[in-house]
Amino acid sequence: MSLPSRIVFMGTPDFALPSLEALLASGVRPLAVFTQSDKPAGRGRGMTPPPVKRFALEQGLDIRQPATLKDPEVVADLRALRPDVIAVAAYGKILPPAILEIPPLGCINVHASLLPRHRGASPIAHAIWTGDPEVGISIMRMEAGLDTGPVYMSRGIPAPQEATTGTLTPLLALLGADLLIATLKGIKAGILEPEPQEDALATLAPRLKVEQGRLDFSRPAAELERQVRAFHPWPGTCFECSGERIKVHSVSIGPETSLPPGVVLALPGLSIACGDGRALVLEVIQRAGKRPLSASEVLHGFKIPPGSKI
Repeated sequence: MSLPSRIVFMGTPDFALPSLEALLASGVRPLAVFTQSDKPAGRGRGMTPPPVKRFALEQGLDIRQPATLKDPEVVADLRALRPDVIAVAAYGKILPPAILEIPPLGCINVHASLLPRHRGASPIAHAIWTGDPEVGISIMRMEAGLDTGPVYMSRGIPAPQEATTGTLTPLLALLGADLLIATLKGIKAGILEPEPQEDALATLAPRLKVEQGRLDFSRPAAELERQVRAFHPWPGTCFECSGERIKVHSVSIGPETSLPPGVVLALPGLSIACGDGRALVLEVIQRAGKRPLSASEVLHGFKIPPGSKI
């Protein structure tokens, strides 16, 4: 089966790259690639293009970076391209109704969750944080609501036990690319119809905020362990000790303890009592302005004595 020949692609971060690469590998060069604007990054705060733009430049593709999709000129430009379908993967902007109605085969989105679970901007992180036993990809037809459109195809995989958002994202990106191609082939052949989502089962996965990364040791140790993995590499998790903010990179669940939540155990390294009577072992941490180190190395120059409370 072949793909629709007239496709516009919209995507921005690394997650979108496998989908764009899959289109090219299938013999389709998008009419245009829409991606977000270059942003300042690094110590010099120089303007840095997003990953999709860098790849599109290498491939000689037509690149568009509109500040907003609500601009009538942008809508007119898209209409003039006459796409059969618009394929979207983590573009980062909401498509207004005027654009959703342009392609006759619709706007198709690669969403990194098993919809209707985890609608929103951070589905992978929320799947880890909530301890979902299964993660996956859904390909949906976009509509005005937030990830509410009917689903063409979905595919799940067991959640890797020690996955972080950083390690799980590229895995799901590859799965999403495969599923996007299969979906586009089915749509072109007229053999694939989307199924409505069960709204009653929907959960939300809004964009993570830095302030959500503070570890609350009154919570269960298993929940905090998932939080650390979900917030890695961004926005990260932390706790405060002696007036200093300590960033946490990796943890594990430790032994049972009768100590109150937040109290440091008398064990090698750094273990902290949690609200469920289990300890959380802090394995790799980072002081402000320093590089990440094992907790034991950090404690050589930064004392957190047993019995103290964090």
